[in-house]
Amino acid sequence: MAKSFWWFVKKETWHILRDRRTMLILFGMPVVLMLLFGFAITTDVKNVRTVVVTSQTDHRTQQAVERLAASEYFNIVQTVATPREAENLIRRQKADLAVVFGQDFASRQSGIQFIVDGADPNMAQQWTNYATGVITNMPGGAVNGKLLYNPQMRSAYNFVPAILGMLLMLVCAMMTSISIVREKERGTMEVLLVSPVRPLMVIVAKVVPYLMLAFVILTVILLMGRYVLEVPMAGSILCIYAVSAIYIILALALGLLISNIATTQLMALLLSAMVLLVPIVMLSGMLFPIESMPAVLQWIAAVVPPRYYIQAMRKLMVMGVGVADVVRETAILSAMALFFLTVALVKFRNRLE
Repeated sequence: MAKSFWWFVKKETWHILRDRRTMLILFGMPVVLMLLFGFAITTDVKNVRTVVVTSQTDHRTQQAVERLAASEYFNIVQTVATPREAENLIRRQKADLAVVFGQDFASRQSGIQFIVDGADPNMAQQWTNYATGVITNMPGGAVNGKLLYNPQMRSAYNFVPAILGMLLMLVCAMMTSISIVREKERGTMEVLLVSPVRPLMVIVAKVVPYLMLAFVILTVILLMGRYVLEVPMAGSILCIYAVSAIYIILALALGLLISNIATTQLMALLLSAMVLLVPIVMLSGMLFPIESMPAVLQWIAAVVPPRYYIQAMRKLMVMGVGVADVVRETAILSAMALFFLTVALVKFRNRLE
């Protein structure tokens, strides 16, 4: 029995490895997304086009302007005499931020006004915070106060754990469901189920290769995050892999559940996109803070598994906490994994009968 089981595992692994499109998705997608979110899709503040508004060039004002120009966050494009001129430059999309120095800035170091392009409110708030920190020369050189864990305010610290949660879910759930449904479409599933190996073992054998590939993808993302995007691995690697193992099992269970419902590969793909991709991106805290969402969406987000995995990974990777600080997230993921795995296996067994 064990020999037949491992033969099925080897067979499924060979089918995956020889399919170039599948391999391109499995290993190309993580690399592309990591590079996109790490370097292209970023919320880091850099090269903000800045206009300085001042009617006098005293020593303190000049010192503040020089600090702005010397920082990597701001690029001084012009100096004007009145706020109206600065506002016109922003309206004509020739500047993003205007810093207006008051008459009493030199004596009191106060009386600073910011005129900001508020089309993107989040970025406008960040620009204002950064400019305040640079001008007042607060510790950290970027914001008014001390920043723990991410003093440079790099968005990669936030995105890498989120990409990890998204990719593991999509690879394990989507690819597993499509793989099993493909066998149904080709009519080969019935042949596999009448083999000497028990039907449930056949399904497990089809899942095992994706389990192994998920750990390979996990390792690739961690290595890219550490050595390409320079995201620290402050916590225990063993804890990271342990929590990831629970999450991977949960994702595989969801894939099995989708394969029980879907009858075609297209249907499996659409179900995966609606049930997994949209909630992951919108409701997991990957891009938008859950605390800022309406109460109804916060309740929905409470049942989105990647939310808890991403929270755990941010704590383990960036904050460097111990196991005791991720017990809540680990317990929720374990309960969800047990629930979905039980439902998927029961539905599959009922379908066979």
